[in-house]
Amino acid sequence: MSQPTALITTEQLAAMLGDPNLRVYDCTTYNEPVPPGSGVPYRAVPGDKTFASGHIPGADFLDLQGEFSDTSSQQFFMMPGVAQLEAAFGRHGVDGGKTIVLYSIGTMMWSTRFWWMLRSLGVDARVLDGGFDKWKEDGRPVETGAPKGYPATTFKATPCAGFFVDKTTVLARIGDPATVIVNALGPQFHRGLEPSRYGRPGRVPGSVNVSAATLVNADKTLTTHADAEAKFAAQGVTRDKNVILYCGGGISATIDLLLLTQLGYDKLALYDASMGEWARDPALPIETD
Repeated sequence: MSQPTALITTEQLAAMLGDPNLRVYDCTTYNEPVPPGSGVPYRAVPGDKTFASGHIPGADFLDLQGEFSDTSSQQFFMMPGVAQLEAAFGRHGVDGGKTIVLYSIGTMMWSTRFWWMLRSLGVDARVLDGGFDKWKEDGRPVETGAPKGYPATTFKATPCAGFFVDKTTVLARIGDPATVIVNALGPQFHRGLEPSRYGRPGRVPGSVNVSAATLVNADKTLTTHADAEAKFAAQGVTRDKNVILYCGGGISATIDLLLLTQLGYDKLALYDASMGEWARDPALPIETD
């Protein structure tokens, strides 16, 4: 599935406000700290309060963990079954025939996560480059209050295989010359130089590091295609390889995935549970510097 226009600028979105075919969604979640010794790495808090204090006019709010994740899983943000997603997206009026724009606050990773999920269901969406931070910085209009929502739809997914993989697949691909496994966490976590909130410090053995943070500019927009291409190429990420991305909980790695998609890579997959699962399973190998 080709998608050359996964990003939309604040200027482009501002010109579309009021279009009846536009659907805009705030996807923000906050990972809040938990007391030492807690059995979870953080507390996932929906961004509904910050939505109420300010959002793009007409936008609706999507609660990733509350409505769009497998809450029976021990891991946060796990991709749920198709039926759950069809019902949830339908409640929020998501329609593949409309222009769908996703954004988030503080970091684009929450909106890129929804973008990857929708893409795996056969629906193209666009991500606001720079998110709500750039929107406000540009002086664009802001609305307050609870979401008014969009008319409900009957959302029918066309699931695409291979977008999400599990630990069994990752384990089998370690050392495979046709595969490159990419860690999107920061280099200190990739190298195991700092304690990890996910469990054992370190990385999937043999994986390379293209930190999502290095792909984002100071104004929260994504870096240029040329810069992203150079960063991936320096780590041996090439178009002939099967590329598996991971991070802590399958969120920040979707920034890498969006840029790789924009660059024309099409053999891409996300290890959904990522280090939240890998680091806590003593049966799985781990590597440090």
